[in-house]
Amino acid sequence: MARHSYFCPIRWSDMDVYGIVNNVSFLRYLEEARVDFVFRMAPTEGDAFFRDGSVVVGHTIRYRRQLVHRHEPVEIEMWVSDLQSATVTIDYAVKDGDTVYATASTTMAPFDYRAGRPRRLTDDETRFFEKYLEDTRAVG
Repeated sequence: MARHSYFCPIRWSDMDVYGIVNNVSFLRYLEEARVDFVFRMAPTEGDAFFRDGSVVVGHTIRYRRQLVHRHEPVEIEMWVSDLQSATVTIDYAVKDGDTVYATASTTMAPFDYRAGRPRRLTDDETRFFEKYLEDTRAVG
């Protein structure tokens, strides 16, 4: 199956007082990567999944190694680990080659903001996410 990679810059402000990337910054990295990934769903019409509405149901992050500030971006590799009719789980590996700094997982649900309630994935959304579906989990 396919995976998507996003190369995320590390900002000076991402560091904590100990000189390592703060744990909260990792959530921002994952968000940037996820938006880049999902925008590929409908690049000519904007992002269908976010345009029609979605919410984050939960995050899990396992920190493996310290990440320090540097000028080179860090790679965030993504794939889908679970796909249901009303949720999608995206797994991540924050890494440089074989060096993994964190593994993570985000579960999202499509949401109808006009009606104020969850909705089901559309057929187009399901087809998009199926291309990245793997039976492995990054967090465990």
